[in-house]
Amino acid sequence: MAGKIPATVVTGFLGAGKTTLIRHMLEHAGGRRIALIINEFGDLGVDGGILRGCGIENCAEDDVMELSNGCICCTVAEDFVPTLEKLLARDVPPDHIVIETSGLALPQPLVRAFNWPEIRTQVTVDGVVTVVDGPAVAAGQFAADVAAVDAQRSADDMLDHDTPLSELFEDQMACADMVVVNKADLLGDGPAEALAQELRKASRIGVQVLKARMGAVDPAVLLGLGVGAEADMDVRGEVHHHHHDDDHPHDHEHGHDEFESFVVRLPALQGSEGFVSAITQVIAEQGILRLKGFAAVEGKPMRLVLQAVGPRVDAHFDRPFLAGEARETRLVVIGLAGLDRVAIAQALEAAVGHSAAA
Repeated sequence: MAGKIPATVVTGFLGAGKTTLIRHMLEHAGGRRIALIINEFGDLGVDGGILRGCGIENCAEDDVMELSNGCICCTVAEDFVPTLEKLLARDVPPDHIVIETSGLALPQPLVRAFNWPEIRTQVTVDGVVTVVDGPAVAAGQFAADVAAVDAQRSADDMLDHDTPLSELFEDQMACADMVVVNKADLLGDGPAEALAQELRKASRIGVQVLKARMGAVDPAVLLGLGVGAEADMDVRGEVHHHHHDDDHPHDHEHGHDEFESFVVRLPALQGSEGFVSAITQVIAEQGILRLKGFAAVEGKPMRLVLQAVGPRVDAHFDRPFLAGEARETRLVVIGLAGLDRVAIAQALEAAVGHSAAA
């Protein structure tokens, strides 16, 4: 691996905290030149926009590149490899490349892409970091003992016996060199450690499992694993075999078929607290898995970032609006296929009317 630029793949389910972890890494990069490739699911580049708006010295505009198709494995030749080549062709190449996958993506096809002739002599996969939502996993949504969960589901005819979300979780875990149990503070010390121990037992020998709050993991721990993951794909293969030969990247089935996303554009909010309260109810009533985006609030010069997974909604102001930037609210809605887009858009529009409420 001598002379190769290391690349870290950050994967994990929707809302686990991948972007938060990367932002913390950039804030504590210690002068290291880090380039980011963000693979979004949806038409609005929220994660890339958050990182560009962070105001961090190590996070320049041209250091963040986005692939907005939502499935990096389907566009290796057309999109991902040219993006890497553009980074490598810089007069001063990055010291490290960090790739944030979509929350719906499998990491294995991406890692295999580093064996492509165009890049294999220049870049190596330093390691795969899987970020998990501690409270969600502890609640049994993506349990480490999948066999036990499947047995429970099989015994109940009212439950879905083949949940694609659990399959995605298993495959992300199978590819990991490091697992970050994020939001551990929401579990408490005892339950968080019990979950970490459970995930250690379910992981390959040598996989590190760490607990974190708000993605706060020292870059010295995240970067420099030196694994060379592209060379040992046999030990990190897909559990559910969603993908086939790399020469036929579109001839496969994967978790994206089960999801859909769309963008809702709304006017500026009268206030943030009332809107957050209102959209929490919309999320619960409409079965939305993830909602994220940006909002303008009347009388506020700063842009409001909104991120929701399940019933948890985070809202914070990240940066001033730029000259000429639209003062509007733009939200990406992500859920299982079959979302009632009209009803969701109408409910979110009504939530704007409630935004003045404290």
